Amino acid sequence: MTAATSIRPEMPEDAAAIFDLTQTAFASMPYSDGTEGPIVEGLRRDGDLLLSLVMEQDKQIIGHIAFSPVTFADSPEATGWCALGPVSIAPDHQGKGLGRTLIETGLDQMRAKTCPGIVLIGAPDLYGRFGFSADCGLTYQGLDGKYVQALNLVEATAMPRGEIHFAAAFNLA
Repeated sequence: MTAATSIRPEMPEDAAAIFDLTQTAFASMPYSDGTEGPIVEGLRRDGDLLLSLVMEQDKQIIGHIAFSPVTFADSPEATGWCALGPVSIAPDHQGKGLGRTLIETGLDQMRAKTCPGIVLIGAPDLYGRFGFSADCGLTYQGLDGKYVQALNLVEATAMPRGEIHFAAAFNLA
């Protein structure tokens, strides 16, 4: 990060900029169906944004990361787990390590909140760098298991099993 780049919690007045950034960041992604911005709006509306961070550079929002609650079909006792995503970096700032910094900051803050673990649907090569693993016994709507990943943030916590149930806002996808 440069001296002019900072990460802070989302503020109410950031909502429109976060929506625009998210839609722009995902616009050229072949796996995107254009629902990422509405998902973040839905999480916010429903009170399911457990952590929402923005990255600013020269007072412009260039990155965003969201964490929301999840449950598991076969592990009702696994409480407090969260989903990571969407993560957005402005296209002209991608490939500079800013996404990595934003993800690491988010994971550190979730550890501080004593979140037992994080799940996500994403690229194994990317998220494996942060310790996420697809060898976790979790599933999501018949998706290829290599994309369904988890990270224990508390070593003594048992890995949940079964189908992941994301917050209701994800039902847009």
